[in-house]
Amino acid sequence: MTIKNEIMLITYADSMGKNLKELSEILKKHFKGIVGGVHVLPFYPSSADRGFSPITYKEVDDSFGDWSDLEELSKDFYLMYDFMINHISRSSEYYKDFMKNKDNSPYADLFIRYKEFWPAGEPTKEDIDLIYKRKPRAPYIDAEFEDGTTEKLWCTFDEEQIDLNCRSLTTKRFIKDILEHLAGKDASIIRLDAFAYATKKLGTNCFFVEPDVWELLDFTKEALETLGVQLLPEIHEHYTIQLKMAEKGHWIYDFALPMLMLHAIYSGKNNHLINWLKMSPMKQFTTLDTHDGIGVVDVRGLMTDQEIEETKETLFKKGANVKKVYNTMAYNNLDIYQVNCTYYSALGDNDDAYLLSRAIQFFAPGIPQVYYVGLLAGSNDIELLEKTKQGRNINRHYYTKEEIEENLRRPVVKRLFKLMEFRNTYPAFNGDITISEPKGENDLEIIRKNAEYKVVLRADLKTHRFEITYYDTPSGSFKQLNIMKAEKVNAFS
Repeated sequence: MTIKNEIMLITYADSMGKNLKELSEILKKHFKGIVGGVHVLPFYPSSADRGFSPITYKEVDDSFGDWSDLEELSKDFYLMYDFMINHISRSSEYYKDFMKNKDNSPYADLFIRYKEFWPAGEPTKEDIDLIYKRKPRAPYIDAEFEDGTTEKLWCTFDEEQIDLNCRSLTTKRFIKDILEHLAGKDASIIRLDAFAYATKKLGTNCFFVEPDVWELLDFTKEALETLGVQLLPEIHEHYTIQLKMAEKGHWIYDFALPMLMLHAIYSGKNNHLINWLKMSPMKQFTTLDTHDGIGVVDVRGLMTDQEIEETKETLFKKGANVKKVYNTMAYNNLDIYQVNCTYYSALGDNDDAYLLSRAIQFFAPGIPQVYYVGLLAGSNDIELLEKTKQGRNINRHYYTKEEIEENLRRPVVKRLFKLMEFRNTYPAFNGDITISEPKGENDLEIIRKNAEYKVVLRADLKTHRFEITYYDTPSGSFKQLNIMKAEKVNAFS
């Protein structure tokens, strides 16, 4: 199924129901018309990071189901799969063979060996300082071979996730094989996870190294060109990287919108949000929430450092149940790049503030993505957080069928679904966009137009009141979409 300009759901295979079969049943029963696509987060056998340390891409984890379940889901929704282009599990057959046979392994060139990468076999202090890394030291593990020798291999993330040598022919054959395999398993678009980390080069920060990244992206794109499957590189960093990729015609993520939206709704000020909406490209997927946290690095340069800190402080102060301690070592969470919280709770569990944020997202340039917790306007899961002591689990609640049906009766969810159905079906969203000049610092007006179809969103960022007016072709007049409740709702302040 080809990509549609309809809202995409992001979910794990076991977060809405126990497995893929239940997920498919739930989505077909309750969410047809609400979402048009589904990003099924990694469903492969994995040794860590909830699927992001794949042992193999050729199988579906037994606890989730099998390929036939994804085939069934693809009949009603276009699908996105993940390919971890930067790394593979140390429990994979490739790594195990390398540990057993060392230089004689057919997979020896799949990994980045320090002794071959660095001229002296080790990086200098200057080399280490230059690397864009997630650890306070050089990114490596000490690999132990079966013959008793040890050797340093590049490892950016968890010790289970061993980096791939994307320069080698062995890795390129592996990449092509996996991409073609996933394309043949009903994927409409494949997400290249941790893409910017995949390029390593002497004398650089080993992150989004040019021109290497373009060569790698062209290679992956060519592998899928005849199969009709698109690619979405996943990068969390300065917004100019996304715009640079967009200029070359690639799909990108809008990871800046979540923090810009919070700043606008917390402060009531429209300046930064309007500035971003005016420069945003159409060929992108917009986000407010994902399986990771609310990105911070993505808005540097779009907000001042002080405004970023103030927005984070407001989140901790007024967000529902979220505390700074949840983003510390006490909860195995030292990620300086993002804050962990559901988007609904980041807005104080306030229905009007939340619906306004979604309305703006749905009118913004691009195809909206909605995380499954956000789909049900979910609050922070403190119980799961405390049980696991994993900071990210605050936003990773497991919904049973019964819980989902209970949430469907909540007014905020009903109102959200009405908004989503309209976004998926009204033709104006396939046309042009105009961001009007505001009359005051609290005002926002976005116009979407396609032929005779026209829809206007007018919002007050301070009071969180908004209205949607659209041209109704049968009657030849403008009508108002009834999203907001008639009675007064206490505003989040």
